[in-house]
Amino acid sequence: MTWNPTTGCTKVSSGCKFCYAEIMSRRLHAMGVEKYRDNFALRTHNDALEAPYSWKKSKIVFVNSMSDLFHPEVPLAFIKEVFRVMNDNPHHIFQVLTKRSERLLELSSEFRWTDNIWMGVSVENERVVNRISSLRKVEARIKFLSIEPLLGPLPHLNLEGIDWVIVGGESGPRCRPIKPIWVTDIQQQCMNQNVSFFFKQWGGRDKKKSGRILNGRTYDEMPRLKI
Repeated sequence: MTWNPTTGCTKVSSGCKFCYAEIMSRRLHAMGVEKYRDNFALRTHNDALEAPYSWKKSKIVFVNSMSDLFHPEVPLAFIKEVFRVMNDNPHHIFQVLTKRSERLLELSSEFRWTDNIWMGVSVENERVVNRISSLRKVEARIKFLSIEPLLGPLPHLNLEGIDWVIVGGESGPRCRPIKPIWVTDIQQQCMNQNVSFFFKQWGGRDKKKSGRILNGRTYDEMPRLKI
């Protein structure tokens, strides 16, 4: 499930070009949803902080599908509140993803990294592989890469300290192409470096039709928890 204590964002790299969250925000704004009254402007939502306390059964939660927790306009005090909620709910796994890896690293010592907080960075092409180095220095128990949308080859990934890699092609009417060799190469690198690999989708104009079969099978590996 998703949990959005912040909404809105601004573009920071090529992976943002056709941002699904921006498109969805416009739709919700047009529908009159109060949370999106300011469309895609960055906003924090204190009332959303209480939601995880009401979830009785354990859940895997994607944090801020409609934003970036480490956007420069999100105050440190509010990020600390989000971490407090995640710390208070150890029965849920919270997956946090950012493109602002420098701010993540800068602030990381301010937070308590309980084992249920999985931290990831987006890596869409070689121009932003430096985000991996920042992530590696963070104290999260599980660290992951979201290579989605994959926009080019990534032949020299250093996956030291990385537990999980998610790969997917871009979808939608203006999606950019993905080449199978890019995906198979990443899958092989993950296997060689003992990193869990999850292939989400080929994407395209009709992502359901294109599916997610790679090498004649699906890849649904999840991180192996360190003991």
